[in-house]
Amino acid sequence: MSTTAEVKPSLRFGQVVIGPPGSGKTTYCQGMREFLSTMGRKVVVVNMDPANEEMPYPCAVDVSELITLDEVMDSLKLGPNGGLLYCMQYLEANLDWLESKLKRHGDCYFLFDCPGQVELYTHQSSVKNIFSQLGKWNFRLTAVHIVDSHYCADPAKFISVLCTSLSTMLHVELPHVNVLSKMDLIEQYGKLAFNLDFYTEVMDLTYLLDHLATDPFFKKFQRLNEKLAEVIQDYSLVSFVPLNVQVLWISVLKCVGICFLTFLIDEQ
Repeated sequence: MSTTAEVKPSLRFGQVVIGPPGSGKTTYCQGMREFLSTMGRKVVVVNMDPANEEMPYPCAVDVSELITLDEVMDSLKLGPNGGLLYCMQYLEANLDWLESKLKRHGDCYFLFDCPGQVELYTHQSSVKNIFSQLGKWNFRLTAVHIVDSHYCADPAKFISVLCTSLSTMLHVELPHVNVLSKMDLIEQYGKLAFNLDFYTEVMDLTYLLDHLATDPFFKKFQRLNEKLAEVIQDYSLVSFVPLNVQVLWISVLKCVGICFLTFLIDEQ
């Protein structure tokens, strides 16, 4: 009988970067790659979006080599949403391809630039199953969920973002950091009803409900908004970090139980 035990690959760490289209996921991956590279880390960026045609970073693994959204839409006569769902199901069915590509990169930190379709992270299971399989390959990942800060300027949209963020956290089942992007543009969308801390810490939402009640359009949805706010606060899971790469890097490390704060301070 053979006594040779299967050798598990060493732990590999990384981030799965998710969020709605246009929130800044690809730009974030580029910024985080540059930041980690200046710290001497070897970084691998993996494009998981079959619709992503222009990438500002060197792409070590590109799902477009396996399947592209345009090909699926043309051959199966699907729209963009249905085509993207099919692409992720196809990737899930061909995980051996992904594994062989990732095996080529050993002692690296991984950034997975993921598609932006919200349903992939709240309802559909393919992406969740892919993340789960990455865990079985000894990846220790943090989900970085990026949303545009302009939602803070509209209380109704902010409640919607809170619900989406909570649903994503529960569905994806990974250590999670929610991020507000484009903070430098937030004043262009209108004056915030409360201080920024109110939105990042998701403080008492009754103040937000009172603000909504002054709008005649939203007054008829008062009961619905109250119940949504109750669900969000009962879970007490959602908070946000303004997009600052250095601060966010520390948050990501804490999420996976690694804290190199002394090292980071020395580097700075």
